[in-house]
Amino acid sequence: MAWNEPGKGQGDPWNRKRPSNGKPNLDDLLRQLKDRFGKFGNGAGGILTVVVALLVLSLLFSSYTIVGAREAGVVLRFGQYSRTLPPGFHLKLPVPFETITKVEATRIRSVTDKVAMLTRDENIITIDFTVQYQVDDARKYLFSLNDPDGTTGAAAEAAVRSVIGGSDMDQILSAAGASLVAEAQTALQKTLDAYNSGLRVTEVSFQNVAPPNEVKDAFDDVNNAREDKQSIENGALAYASKVVPVARGDAARIAAEAAGYKAERIARAEGDTDRFDLLLKQYQAAPEVTRKRLWLETMEQVMADNPKVIDGSDGRNIINLPAQPGAAANAAGADASTTGVVVPAASHDSADKGGQP
Repeated sequence: MAWNEPGKGQGDPWNRKRPSNGKPNLDDLLRQLKDRFGKFGNGAGGILTVVVALLVLSLLFSSYTIVGAREAGVVLRFGQYSRTLPPGFHLKLPVPFETITKVEATRIRSVTDKVAMLTRDENIITIDFTVQYQVDDARKYLFSLNDPDGTTGAAAEAAVRSVIGGSDMDQILSAAGASLVAEAQTALQKTLDAYNSGLRVTEVSFQNVAPPNEVKDAFDDVNNAREDKQSIENGALAYASKVVPVARGDAARIAAEAAGYKAERIARAEGDTDRFDLLLKQYQAAPEVTRKRLWLETMEQVMADNPKVIDGSDGRNIINLPAQPGAAANAAGADASTTGVVVPAASHDSADKGGQP
């Protein structure tokens, strides 16, 4: 007879009772499962079959793994490291033969801290620093350190302290502080490599570098004085860059003039020497003639600029007096003494005797 035969009501081939209200009873569910799997065997055999089926399903589901795009999978075989899986779908031995631990390899981790440090010149300075790092080797990250993040924070503080302790306060607060950040990153990476941490430092930064609040006012005064000093030095350098080229140009000009004057004097001296040598030869050949010629040339040079004319011919010669500047305006009222004519005493004597002037 069919289970849904008319007139028999809504039957159930599995003899399942459907409660009208509320949730199904747990005992009923267990009884139903027992009834279903009882077909494969009775008593303990049926239970064994269920256990085996569940075990097979568990082995199948644990025989593969999927590693995310930002992860790395570390496989342990009987608790010993076996291999590292890249992102993707992978087959493996089921649990408990192989287990896998996934590590976020590309995630950027960070450590931030604020510490007060002592500089090389015995000044106290407060620094806020941040260290960013990521996993470079998942195996070392899992098994080399008990607390990788805590170890990284302690190593970062030690690296920053070593760099700050070896530098002066002025160097830390100046533009050279950027090089100290690079030194701190290098020192931290060396420490983490020595620990086989499997971590790679990506960035180290100093957010706030300042003296303690107790000495901040005095420190600001020192900074202002340093800025004033720098401003004065810049002004002096600008003035020097403007004045020094002018002074160098004047020095070069004076040196050139001195060199020209030197060359002129040397040439003139050499010419006078040559002329004297020629004159000496002439004097040795004709002493009287040469002496008289020298006397005449000397007198000619002396009298060349003298406006007076000396007549030694006893007034027998007609002398054309040279024109003087401004003489035309004063010619009408000029006296005989201003004409520039000196008459020897002999000419006056001849005039008194009735001679012609």
